[in-house]
Amino acid sequence: MFNITFDCDPSQKAPNQKGILEILEKVLSINKIKNAEISYIFGDDQLLLELKNKFFKKNHFTDVIAFRLNNYEESIVEGEVYISLPRAKENAKLFNQPYEKEVARLIIHGCLHLIGYSDSTNKEKHKMTELENNILKKVNWLKLFNENE
Repeated sequence: MFNITFDCDPSQKAPNQKGILEILEKVLSINKIKNAEISYIFGDDQLLLELKNKFFKKNHFTDVIAFRLNNYEESIVEGEVYISLPRAKENAKLFNQPYEKEVARLIIHGCLHLIGYSDSTNKEKHKMTELENNILKKVNWLKLFNENE
């Protein structure tokens, strides 16, 4: 069973919950995860900068931070994922990608970290990017900001 919650800074336009759920269900099912309690928090650069500073002692902007709240050995995945929507917008411009696709990639990326994937080395980064691209092909990321969904 998946228990997914969402929160968004009121100054930001939130992605719709149906779109987020579709993406997360795909990530979790591909990785054979049956139980998850995950909170997604969509904020701004300042929020993620403060988290990066406090928990990682690094003073630079980032687009996504994931915190696993229980042990990786447990079958249930419990965690929090923070995404900077302004940073996603900047990344979309930088990589010449649609904004919705970049936000979807960050949703996937954060979830993969909660499952146990790392991107500390170039080999790990490459593997995560391949997984992200594979999942992006299987979900409708275009509807992430569609009001009608």
